[in-house]
Amino acid sequence: MKIALIDSGIGLLAAAAAVRRLRPDADLILASDPDGMPWGPRPPHDLRQRVLATAHAAARLEPNALVIACNTATVHALADVKAALEPLIPVTGTVPAVKTAAATGGSIAIWATPATTGSSYQSQLIGEHAADISVTQVACPGLADAVQHADPSAISEAVADAARRTPIGVTDVVLGCTHYELVASTIRSALSRPFLRAPVLRGSAEAVAAQALRRVSATARARRGTASLRVLLSGREATLPDAARHYEAGRRLLSAAAVA
Repeated sequence: MKIALIDSGIGLLAAAAAVRRLRPDADLILASDPDGMPWGPRPPHDLRQRVLATAHAAARLEPNALVIACNTATVHALADVKAALEPLIPVTGTVPAVKTAAATGGSIAIWATPATTGSSYQSQLIGEHAADISVTQVACPGLADAVQHADPSAISEAVADAARRTPIGVTDVVLGCTHYELVASTIRSALSRPFLRAPVLRGSAEAVAAQALRRVSATARARRGTASLRVLLSGREATLPDAARHYEAGRRLLSAAAVA
């Protein structure tokens, strides 16, 4: 069985590692777009073209399913990628875990990029799933870039800034960018306060991975893979960027591929 994941950068590592945990033998295709990143600030038409090009590059390797492991790309290009690849290749998008967090009934904070914070998309999610509870939207300028470049100082700075703007007492923090899941332990530490229970972090990687695997045909699910790892950078065969080795998810993927 072969699963492809796409993103502008290394934010796809969290979902890829989740696929590997759920299905250790799965062959993985990790397709990112360093030539076009970041996708977020691009005009919608340009963004859709970059996402489609990345998806088509991955599709040429004949995966059994494809994951858009990026919130922004899902918002703007999920329909286009589905139209291009389905039903031959099932496509799963990534949605911040607002619904899951809101179901607890507590107060929540949503950490997201400045472009996503306050967007009509995020506002719609809140209106649909969290209209009756306290929600604080926390923009995290620079955090995704810091994670992408594995810059510990910039990561700590951006996380500390966002933590200061997160109300004391929130029960759940939704990680609204896939890059943030790679530094969940740093975020958790920054949100820990004496005598108060730390909020639960809500990422989307596990749910997205499970959904992608469910959508694979029974025949493909039965087919054993070799835990191989193929990397495409803007359509070119490559290896994982060095920054991936700074994160547990990246190291696990590399280790599994080496053993296989």
